[in-house]
Amino acid sequence: MKPGKTGGVRFDPRHRIRLTADRILVAVPGDGERTSKGGLLIPATAATPIRRCVWSDVVLTGPETRNVRAGDRVLFIPQSGLEVDVEGEIYLLLRERDVQAVSSDRTDPHAGQYL
Repeated sequence: MKPGKTGGVRFDPRHRIRLTADRILVAVPGDGERTSKGGLLIPATAATPIRRCVWSDVVLTGPETRNVRAGDRVLFIPQSGLEVDVEGEIYLLLRERDVQAVSSDRTDPHAGQYL
């Protein structure tokens, strides 16, 4: 448990949550605001909804994930996940098949997606 924004104790999902199957819990990437090439801030409410892949940190994985581990960074389309509120912190719940790429320090000779 760590000090959090709410002034109390910040929830650490690894201590009390077990995901099922190939589920992955990731931190919510950014706030949705972007900057144009000219440097203008484009708020999330004004931006056209595009399916852009984003990177995020993996917080927790289910027992059947093959290529993703907690601490990895994954590339995915945010609209493919479900928002989860865990004690005031927002996370995204994904399936492993929704992950487009994985960035980690591990060297795995058998990495790759499955069908």
